[in-house]
Amino acid sequence: MATLEAARSGTTMHAWPAIAVGLVGSVILTAGSWSVGWVAPNSGINSTQWLAPFRTTEWGVTLGTVLLTIGAWGMIWGWLRVGRVLRRPTQRFRGKYEFVPGGMRIINWTVALWSLPQLFALTIFSRDMLAYLNQGRQVLAGQNPYESGISNLPNWFQLGTDTMWAEDATPYGPMFLWIEGAVVGITGADQPDIAIFLFRLVSLFGVALIMYFVPKLAEMQGWDPARAQWISAANPLFIISFVASGHNDSLMVGFMVAAIYAVWRGHGVVAVVLMSVSIGMKVISIVLLPFIGLWWAGRKASWPKIFWYWFVTLGLTVVIMLGVGWVNGYGLDWVRVIAGTGSIWSFWSPVGAIGELARVAVVELGLGDGESVMGAVRLAGRLLSVVIVLFLMFWRKTQHILGRATWAFAALVVLSPVIHPWYLLWLLPLFVMLGIRSNWQLRWVIFTAVFFTAYGAGDQLYVWQVLEIGGLMKMLSWGLSVVLAVWVLYYDPWTSPMFKNEWHLRQTWRRTQLAYQRFKTNRKTSSEG
Repeated sequence: MATLEAARSGTTMHAWPAIAVGLVGSVILTAGSWSVGWVAPNSGINSTQWLAPFRTTEWGVTLGTVLLTIGAWGMIWGWLRVGRVLRRPTQRFRGKYEFVPGGMRIINWTVALWSLPQLFALTIFSRDMLAYLNQGRQVLAGQNPYESGISNLPNWFQLGTDTMWAEDATPYGPMFLWIEGAVVGITGADQPDIAIFLFRLVSLFGVALIMYFVPKLAEMQGWDPARAQWISAANPLFIISFVASGHNDSLMVGFMVAAIYAVWRGHGVVAVVLMSVSIGMKVISIVLLPFIGLWWAGRKASWPKIFWYWFVTLGLTVVIMLGVGWVNGYGLDWVRVIAGTGSIWSFWSPVGAIGELARVAVVELGLGDGESVMGAVRLAGRLLSVVIVLFLMFWRKTQHILGRATWAFAALVVLSPVIHPWYLLWLLPLFVMLGIRSNWQLRWVIFTAVFFTAYGAGDQLYVWQVLEIGGLMKMLSWGLSVVLAVWVLYYDPWTSPMFKNEWHLRQTWRRTQLAYQRFKTNRKTSSEG
């Protein structure tokens, strides 16, 4: 086995076997998606004879579930292995490791190769793209997606959109509605598979923006750009969420990091325009707008100057969004998305979990239906996030702006009633710019990305209800993930040293014991002295 802790000639060659394994994993995952991926009921795929046994029989669905899960873990193994092969100790950067020369090219090839098969996958891990189809129809029909759900459309159910969108208004920005309308206008409602392919191409544009600007910004902060690219873009959750799932979040994040780069280079107006486009994709990124104003004001700016640039930043954004609202006819209806507390929740969210537990407690005690309690908890989370954002806007004036912006965004996400797995990808590029050290910080990123990738492989399986094995397939996928996790983290000779030698719980417990013993000794010495 090649030594992994020292850089030497030929190190990059050792990355290609791991890249090949990840590529095979991506191909296998794509193959599995053709069995258990989401597809619109009016899609021609449903009438494909050779594919029917793979989607409509118990053995076919079982095989597809196994392929999807194993493929996801093949990408996880490849990701960890590539990162371990390319790293080396460094004194140049503040982190513990940097990547060898040529590492950036290797990582970029990795992302490209692993993404390519998933352009042709069926929708997995989320079926939001199927919602994009009906919302695009709303735009073309002259309806306002901020006032009504998709149930006003004829045959809306034939496009496979989740029924949660039947009455709910869209959470997406007004500029993304243009994209939805354009895609459906090109393909029509009777070609959902081509439309989904186009949505993936649109998402790839956001991926390109992230991959271009995040390494530059990380390097400007004194961090290795190749290592930043590996953490932010090569991880399987990023590729699956932004390619196979085609989330428009890639556009929001892409324009967001482009705006940060622009203002960092002194182009304030360009930064505000780019930030407005990010908001136009998904409104939540508006939380970074005041920090764009802080950057634009410059170092050691006085409070009058800061308030002036906040006024200009907000003013330009309002003018841009008013113009967008005037063109599309929706005005500022999207503002209600910010004001709303949301109607869904998840246990990954502290606010969502507390709200649901409080609701159940109220119902069980016979004190009512509990909905008002859940609403109050959600509202409290939203108000707390606003307080945190305001505090970070004013705290320390023009110092540590990137860190404050990152934590402000994190507060808004963590205190939201729902946290989807891909929400991690909103924050990860920002934390990568701040610098993720090769200690508990990197461990947490890897754990979170791996957990949500494994969870998503089992959570969003499409299985015909007549088969009555949907729940069993979830358990099969999660059980297989547990077995593969044990292998990758503790037994595989290529990846387990990262966990057994550096992160092993036994060593952590031993270090804790030694620290406690030193503490007792020092306290005893102090008392005797």
